[in-house]
Amino acid sequence: MQNSIFTDSDLQKTLKKDKELLEKTQLPIITVSSTYIEDLKGFHDLPEEDTAKDVVFSRAHYSMALAVAVQAWQDHIDPKKAWVVDPTNYVQAQEWSKIIFTETIGKTLARAPLLKKLKDLADRFARNKLPILASITPPLNYLTKNISQPILSLHIASGNILAAQGKQVVQMVTDPHVREDYLNEAERKNITFLVFDEKTKTDFIEKAVILNKKVDQDRVIVTGPPVDPRIVQFAQKKQIWQKGPLKMCITTGGLGTNKNEIKSLLDQLLPELRKKPSPYQVLVYAGTHFDIYKMVKQLAATHKVALNEIKSFDPANFKAGGKLSGLSNNHQTLHKTIKDNRLSIIYHPQIVDANELLTHLAFPWADGFISKPSGDMAYDAVASGSFLLTLKEWGEWEHNIRQIFVQ
Repeated sequence: MQNSIFTDSDLQKTLKKDKELLEKTQLPIITVSSTYIEDLKGFHDLPEEDTAKDVVFSRAHYSMALAVAVQAWQDHIDPKKAWVVDPTNYVQAQEWSKIIFTETIGKTLARAPLLKKLKDLADRFARNKLPILASITPPLNYLTKNISQPILSLHIASGNILAAQGKQVVQMVTDPHVREDYLNEAERKNITFLVFDEKTKTDFIEKAVILNKKVDQDRVIVTGPPVDPRIVQFAQKKQIWQKGPLKMCITTGGLGTNKNEIKSLLDQLLPELRKKPSPYQVLVYAGTHFDIYKMVKQLAATHKVALNEIKSFDPANFKAGGKLSGLSNNHQTLHKTIKDNRLSIIYHPQIVDANELLTHLAFPWADGFISKPSGDMAYDAVASGSFLLTLKEWGEWEHNIRQIFVQ
């Protein structure tokens, strides 16, 4: 792998280490979600820059891959048990513009209400017809070329590439919705599918018939969606709205979807926060989106509500072989600042750190979540013991998720 996007020797080392760990682990996991280049260095105990911005396409495809790994790891990050790699981190330099283009298109669609009608276009950039498909293929093939055991794929793009190469693939269908892309390589005997529920399995088989694909039903297995076990454990201790203000978390996704709805919500809620006593406490998860972070700051100033900004240097406590614990810095202090303030915001330019802040601060705290019905956020919110109110869905897959939770 020459001419990669990085030029420093540290990331050359991470490529070598990721390849070696994938080859030796019991559970190799591949996803396509983002470029978390700096945290890659941290995983391998190399110096990292905590303020560099990641390129993010999807929190779901990162968090679900992590969820499976955490289940395997338990208390310690043991590369022998499981290892996660996103080939997007190793795209070659001449292909880097396609990474930026994909994120730009996705964010534009997510923020422009008129473009919400272009669901077919949104779907293209959500899954297998990504402009970066050809870009991730060389690093993906390089990372997996010596692997003979089954590889768990959390994104259909990586699953199709690997299946076509003859690799043994276990493909997670992350939503209760079957796109035609999932059927591209489905006739091959070297790919097995894990689906949301029995209805999704039926939909999968029916779509295969429509497309004249001969698919072995025994290779379509109902497992449910991956959820981080650290989030599930919060439900055991959570008591929703026993007394005091109702604690609500408003969230966006990997592309910053529903920004306008979030603004509308805050315009309605922030005046309520000025009441004494206030009926609500609000935590906004802005993810890696600086524009949403700025918007919340401006709204707080306009409505004269103090804003507690969650700041923590490199909060993800991830080291290969290290203990899988809470946040690395001021964990209890951060919890207290949310408890003591009416309005707080989580923002971090890097997906690994933003996700850890969400996991350890929002899920144990919130009575309820207001979110688009995306697979990751909807599943995680309910699994944490919180109620869920949904924003407008972005595609048919989110419509199906919403229907499941309102039944």
